[in-house]
Amino acid sequence: MERPTKKQRELLSFIDGFIKGNGYGPSYREIMRALDYKSVSTVATHIDGLIARGWLIKKDSSARTLEVVSSIGTHVAQNHPKTAEQEIRTKIEALRGQGNEQSAKEIATLLESLKILGYDIPEDKLA
Repeated sequence: MERPTKKQRELLSFIDGFIKGNGYGPSYREIMRALDYKSVSTVATHIDGLIARGWLIKKDSSARTLEVVSSIGTHVAQNHPKTAEQEIRTKIEALRGQGNEQSAKEIATLLESLKILGYDIPEDKLA
């Protein structure tokens, strides 16, 4: 995965800080105002690009559901791949305990990320 540009890091940092401070994601209009973008469509374009590159996840189609993927640790993933794997597996185990449809979707996404990264996934964990 390529590193985000300075502008992308600024956007990711704002979203991550907003979520940590408020417990939910910012609206596109809040992002526009905070980062001095000229329109909401500019925000949407940048968000869509970050989602396509794997830096953001939009949990569903409702508002304020953005999640920064790098919270798993971009630095960790690049410099300590085993630690990144452990972080992902820990998150999967925590989600398994929730037993709802949303957590099942998140587990599937995390399992797919492990496959993409080249880690083995036991067959019984794929269900």
